[in-house]
Amino acid sequence: MFLTGASGFIFECILSTVATFVLGNSIEQFSVTISLMMLMMGLASVLQSRISDRGLIEKFLLVEISLAILGGFAPIAVYASYAYMEVHFILVQYLFVLTIGFLIGLEIPLILRLNKQFVPQLKSNIASIFSTDYVGAFIGAVIWVYVLLKYLPLTEISFLVAGVNFAVAVVTYGYFSYHGLASRRLVQRAAIGLIAFGLGHGYSQNRTWNDLLEQRFYNEPIVHSQTTRYQHIVMTARTAPTEYRLYINGNLQFSSLDEHVYHELLVHPAMTLANNRRRVLILGGGDGLALREVLRYNDTVEVTLVDIDPGMIEFASQDDIMTELNNAAFDDARVSAEAASGITEDPQIRPLYGRATSVGLDPNDTVEQAALVHVYTVDADKMLAHLQGRYDVVIVDLPDPNSVELVKLYSREFYFKLHRLLERKGVLAVQSTSPYHAKESFLCILRTIVSAGYEALPYHDNVPSFGDWGWILAWNSGQHDSEVRKKVGHLDEFAVDQSQLRYITPEIFRASVAFGKNDLVSPNEQVNTLMAPALLRFYLNESWNR
Repeated sequence: MFLTGASGFIFECILSTVATFVLGNSIEQFSVTISLMMLMMGLASVLQSRISDRGLIEKFLLVEISLAILGGFAPIAVYASYAYMEVHFILVQYLFVLTIGFLIGLEIPLILRLNKQFVPQLKSNIASIFSTDYVGAFIGAVIWVYVLLKYLPLTEISFLVAGVNFAVAVVTYGYFSYHGLASRRLVQRAAIGLIAFGLGHGYSQNRTWNDLLEQRFYNEPIVHSQTTRYQHIVMTARTAPTEYRLYINGNLQFSSLDEHVYHELLVHPAMTLANNRRRVLILGGGDGLALREVLRYNDTVEVTLVDIDPGMIEFASQDDIMTELNNAAFDDARVSAEAASGITEDPQIRPLYGRATSVGLDPNDTVEQAALVHVYTVDADKMLAHLQGRYDVVIVDLPDPNSVELVKLYSREFYFKLHRLLERKGVLAVQSTSPYHAKESFLCILRTIVSAGYEALPYHDNVPSFGDWGWILAWNSGQHDSEVRKKVGHLDEFAVDQSQLRYITPEIFRASVAFGKNDLVSPNEQVNTLMAPALLRFYLNESWNR
């Protein structure tokens, strides 16, 4: 029961995670998947009363073997159904969810009935069965979060966990057969051997199958595929013209043909309008592309970049394609080797270094006109409490708010926290999704920033890979937006070597602050808060429908 409790819980997490990777919205997918499995577990507990006591051992073995087969092949089967029958794949997904939930629900009743022969006292029987099952589930959760999900793809995890169920079946069969309490038919042994071969073959081929299926989701060849603890990263490539596209959980993050449009508009208006730019904070931006733009400024002394995923940082700092795109931004000659005060006390908050030592440079060397770069891999919201001092510019380069984990980073509480870190005449720049395709989301972000005490200036431009895209500049110095608009109107050039800019000009920026007649008008007044995440509803239900 300890082992089956652990494996049963992990199966629930695997199926929920697969649904999240395919459909997004982790809270909904985990809630629906686990609740359906609990429903089926309850139904199984009722229906087991109709199972006779005859051959209970064989019936328990059948349950465990069935769990091993279905659980092992579930992720690859759901993935394949999504690749080949996208419209109806949800039927396959929920078939696995319901069936596996039903089988898990049969385990405890059958074990209780079997164990009654050896521990006849009901309270002792219940105590021994339920306690080991619950403890096993707890241990399974720990292993899932800190080991399996961190290092292995889902399709491989499922076969490893299936192996646990299969081992339980084999050991149980061997034990009871040895004591003459289970039949020793040849057909049973042959079935065990056949299933062992099937699970072994699935385990050995799962990565190959996964790669073949994954390619069906992308028009161009995949040149990099990686599942980290936090997300699934894919890069595709094509020629004529050469283009690289980066996807996270199936959502396009950038195209190498036009990412400079997005990043120049995100970074340079804030860097130019800020009173100073000595200290810069980048939240998100693990691809290093915003960092690339920030490092173009010779008067920037220190940059702190916070991205939750060390896998993304490692990819962006070591992959040849990524380092070419971000101009080896993480290879800066002065990469911090010392955490800010209080950071290293939390084992989950630690600096991650670039490759300064790998190119033969001392991290403590002083190099003229090279910014000191700190990179931390931790949740941005958590990190704000640990950062020291104030920043002249804060760049918020986070993915769109399509999950509860992300939407909290667009909350009023989050922007309140940034007040403490932003210099009085500092500037905050926030990527704010599309004001056309996600108008209500864009305006909700704008309202939320204003409600947190900032003055704000929205602006937008066309990024060919995405269409009309929006950003918001914000500041807390008391300047009215008309004063900032006046500065924009008189802007002659950006405070950087103009030859390094590929797209943005003062004229383009001036045009970007203009919107159509009703583009900034909405019947909605809600702001986004931690306890009332209105932005998540807007984004999931009202965005990208045009």
